[in-house]
Amino acid sequence: MSRFLSILATVIVVLAGLAYLLLRSAGGGDRLPRASLSVADVLGGPADSGFARALEPRPFEFPADHGPHPDFRTEWWYLTGNLQDPGGRRYGFQLTLFRSALRARGAAGGRGPSPGGEPPALGESPSLRPGHPAPPGAPESPWSTDHVYMGHLAVTDSAGGRIHAFERFSRGAVGLSGASADPFRVWLEDWELTGPRDGRMGAGGDLPESLRGSPGLGIFPLKLRAVEEGVGVDLSLTPAKPLVLQGEAGLSQKGPEDGNASFYYAFTRLAASGSLLLGGDTVPVRGSAWMDREWSTSALSPGQVGWDWFALQLEDGYDLMYYQLRWEDGSADPLSKGSLVDPEGRTVALASGDVRLDVLDRWSSPSDGTAYPSRWRLSVPSRGLSLEVTPLLPHQELELTFRYWEGAVRVTGTREGRALEGRGYVELTGYSDGAGSRPDGRRIGRTGAG
Repeated sequence: MSRFLSILATVIVVLAGLAYLLLRSAGGGDRLPRASLSVADVLGGPADSGFARALEPRPFEFPADHGPHPDFRTEWWYLTGNLQDPGGRRYGFQLTLFRSALRARGAAGGRGPSPGGEPPALGESPSLRPGHPAPPGAPESPWSTDHVYMGHLAVTDSAGGRIHAFERFSRGAVGLSGASADPFRVWLEDWELTGPRDGRMGAGGDLPESLRGSPGLGIFPLKLRAVEEGVGVDLSLTPAKPLVLQGEAGLSQKGPEDGNASFYYAFTRLAASGSLLLGGDTVPVRGSAWMDREWSTSALSPGQVGWDWFALQLEDGYDLMYYQLRWEDGSADPLSKGSLVDPEGRTVALASGDVRLDVLDRWSSPSDGTAYPSRWRLSVPSRGLSLEVTPLLPHQELELTFRYWEGAVRVTGTREGRALEGRGYVELTGYSDGAGSRPDGRRIGRTGAG
């Protein structure tokens, strides 16, 4: 759900207070004031905001749906994974790029569709493209934008006992950040996700026979590149399973109200290879990754404060996604849900009543004592599945503009009495009331140890 994270992805709306600066400024630095919002603040948009809303299932179209959806307020491209070097040392990584619209297209001063032909990729400035003068109603300054981007990069080094986390912001103008569907590219300065320009894999060139003809594969092999302060990822991802539509045919309902939902699809198992950069050292790695894509205008209802989200890859080939939405009193929302994906990619939907989630341990943040769940028993009795989920490191809290816990986990348990293991990622939002301490500035980073 990220499901920035899933989910959490709309945290970039903390920049909404900067709208005047980003819409009117003709240049200058991207230095930002301090911000403090809760997940509930930013995921509960008003119904009359002027943005499109996720109201009912709709057909997914590729490659278009890999790219931006500017009629919706927020979206994110979310990737996590568990990696291992040749010596067996384990690592986790997260790279999430978020887009948020400062105002609806067609709103006063907002940009409507380009007159005639396809609009440029978000992040490009029409007035800067050779032979393409700015269309009527375009802003006077090429620095003006209706969109801002935020990126989160994190690397967990289990043997070193450390997590490295970084954050960037930029406006979607003059090529600083943006997104395009074909060829696929999402970027925030030199942090980027890129697909092949010729769609070769989508045409079946390097695909396993079982995946040929599956939708949405033209972005593979997907390249991830992001480095900050001597820490980063340079990875190539290829699918091991077909795309999964989460929720009801891709409509993921988070609240009972119409439109409190997102469009959500995922690649639940991707083969990953490449390298990590740690302290200036290049480390070859291989492993498995997970990709989530969501876009929405609002999701959470009044009284919902956050979620616990699980993306687990089991050694028997099954993948499990489950998110538990939480109310202010800590109870689970009946709209919590998930899915179980078998080795061939067939999906079984999981309702809240199908899953039992018990907290076995907690970890307290040294920053302010915020207590996060830190070990769980997750059971799906109808499938004979009982799992214990344990963080690789308990202190995988990301103290960025928005504070949340996101980390690599190991899995042990049984299916129908037979032992099995696995790996995955967990995201916890809404436990802290707002942002951590951060300096004024465009980028922040933190390296933490237990």
